[in-house]
Amino acid sequence: MTNLFSLSGQTAIVTGGNVGLGQAIALALAQAGADIVSVARRPSSETGEKVAGLGRGFLSIEADLSSNAPIQGIVDRTIAQFGAVDILVNNAGIIRRADSVDFTEADWDQVIDTNLKSAFFLAQAAGKHMIKSGRGKIINIASMLSFQGGIRVPSYTASKSGLAGLTKLLACEWAGKGVNVNAIAPGYMSTDNTEALRADPVRNQQIMDRIPAGRWGESADLGGAAVFLASAASDYVHGAIIPVDGGWLAR
Repeated sequence: MTNLFSLSGQTAIVTGGNVGLGQAIALALAQAGADIVSVARRPSSETGEKVAGLGRGFLSIEADLSSNAPIQGIVDRTIAQFGAVDILVNNAGIIRRADSVDFTEADWDQVIDTNLKSAFFLAQAAGKHMIKSGRGKIINIASMLSFQGGIRVPSYTASKSGLAGLTKLLACEWAGKGVNVNAIAPGYMSTDNTEALRADPVRNQQIMDRIPAGRWGESADLGGAAVFLASAASDYVHGAIIPVDGGWLAR
């Protein structure tokens, strides 16, 4: 059973791997045996130290994923250093908050480009390599707003709903070619993106009252789901969107 979840000898690209959810996912994959490539706008020094402490290989790539320009280079550098791309975690994302009547085109484009467009084209670039090798795992980080509307985050809701759709589409196209495409939908997690919500006592209490588990999620709560979807344990799982939400959707 341990071997079923082992990622020994595999290489994982994790976008946004320098902090928060991305860092926690990277460390969980490293604990399972994977070498890690962290892609972020800033150096992933802390993640690198922790991965090295686990005895795994590490590469930090600084890239701005609001543009497609760095995408092929990310895959090429990973293959040059580690020989393969076995796992891709599309985690990088941003959020902008404003009433829909006031929302700007600039905020719309920036969120869609980072959260949805770059995720698709990075999956495409990694997927080409995975299809040639006959195996691979792609994990998209979706959201509760892949299922619900939310308020004051129109571009974020659109991007995460779109990412859920792309997860299913790519699963349909690539399942027969040995590539698993699935998603994790985090619930309300204690991260930089939710700082404004947690700082608002009224909104914070409204959210807490809705979570059966009685607490905000922590980044480490995603680790088990990520290892499952990256490992042989999920070889017959395609197009799934797994909520890790403390029971939010069940309520």
